[in-house]
Amino acid sequence: MQLTVWTYEGPPHMGAIRIAASMQGVHCVLHAPQGDSYADLLFTMIARSAKRPPVTYTSFQARDMGADTAELVRKTLRETVERFQPRALLVGEACTGELLQDQPAALAQGMGFDCPVVPLELPAFTRKEQWGASETFHQLVRTLLRGQSPRERDPVPEGRRPRANLLGATALGFRCRDDIAEVTKLLDSAGVDVNLSAPAGASPEDLLRIPEADFNICLYPEIAQSTCAWLERMFKQPWVKTVPIGVGATRDFLLEVGEVAGIDTSAAIAAGRTRLPWFSRSVDSTYLTGKRVFIFGDASHVIAAARIATEELGFEVVGLGSYSREFARELRATAERYAVEALITDDYLEVESAVLELAPELVLGTQMERHIAKRAGIPCAVISSPVHVQDFPARYAPQMGFEGANVIFDTWVHPLMMGLEEHLITMFREDEEFHDEAVASHLGSGKVSAASAETAARPAATAEPATSADGMGTETALVWEPDAERELKKIPFFVRGKARRNTERFAAEHGVARITVETLYDAKAHFGR
Repeated sequence: MQLTVWTYEGPPHMGAIRIAASMQGVHCVLHAPQGDSYADLLFTMIARSAKRPPVTYTSFQARDMGADTAELVRKTLRETVERFQPRALLVGEACTGELLQDQPAALAQGMGFDCPVVPLELPAFTRKEQWGASETFHQLVRTLLRGQSPRERDPVPEGRRPRANLLGATALGFRCRDDIAEVTKLLDSAGVDVNLSAPAGASPEDLLRIPEADFNICLYPEIAQSTCAWLERMFKQPWVKTVPIGVGATRDFLLEVGEVAGIDTSAAIAAGRTRLPWFSRSVDSTYLTGKRVFIFGDASHVIAAARIATEELGFEVVGLGSYSREFARELRATAERYAVEALITDDYLEVESAVLELAPELVLGTQMERHIAKRAGIPCAVISSPVHVQDFPARYAPQMGFEGANVIFDTWVHPLMMGLEEHLITMFREDEEFHDEAVASHLGSGKVSAASAETAARPAATAEPATSADGMGTETALVWEPDAERELKKIPFFVRGKARRNTERFAAEHGVARITVETLYDAKAHFGR
């Protein structure tokens, strides 16, 4: 556990709350101090949920620590079951509650409740939120299916379409609502029915129907992979592992569905409608070819984004990483494919250092990378949780399937195109039409306000004072001549920071104290070799 200003994942009990909040008729009781009830804010303010998450805290205080807190647990459990009448009860503890060793799950199992009780072991000091969500979903499925015997898989009866379960979508996930709708339409076009989606939208009774499906689809491996593997062992249900994010991955997904279900999906692949391939080959997109991109987020979205960036948009991946430590092996294999080193960390300062060092032209990441890129003056698109309120859109905006590919193209390309437009406005801001002293314009007579241009044009990033060492080893501050500063502003803002740093580094290495236009171009020639 690490104290930090920002965090990519919460503690594992937050993952348990996400599962409970995703489902109908499930309630979560946590042995936790009064201050741990912040989860409400994530669901009601960030995800804009219409109801608060179904979680009850024992809310012990400091004065309770010297008394019998186990009795507080029993009292909270009784009151919760009486009030909410859950059809399944999740019981666990937060990090502080873990230290008390009251074992609330064991207490709940001994209280004779009518509903199934799912005990949760959530090691807060060694695990994080995604693992907590995965473990909670896994234990919930195992508990509810405990009475069903393992079975052999029968062939699909003649005349019935294959049935699939969509597993892994949760509350607070990235575009899960729309992904479920898009994948459901995609499967329907291939002749496959959806038996159920879980945990999002499912009830405990729905989970009892999981074995009725012919196969499972692991939409979000971080949440559902362990459950899919267990269902394969116990109920002989095969599962589709390809995540359909991007045009190529969506086609591979349909091919894998065909293999698992024993059907021909070529018609569904041919009927797929997406404009991403056409857009990426169009004249307007030639500006995008070869753009250097840095990718960071959860493992599934990072791996998918790297493939889209290189194979479908012609970008160059210069760095990628994830906070999903459980998928480090897959991430390192992906990084090796693109000849980069995977950054596996949950420290946003390490990510910021990597971004500044690599100086990419586009950052694809989480809400944290949005802030990092903004400070660095680099265009950014959000591709993964954790996200802010603007990434829970009211409109239909999936990431998966052919329509998701269209959304991805818009989301990734618009920051780059707007960056180009902003650069052009900055370049021509000295023209008559872009300052208040102008007396004429091709738009008509009279003065032209420069307010819009000034608002749109982003100033060059202010660098820390640079230094240069003279022959005696004494450091002196580097000075930029006005002509050099003006010339620097002609460089697009999203690579201007790198140009400034390279120039100052060149000047420092060559003992130049005053940076002129010639120094700027000498540095460009030096580092461009």
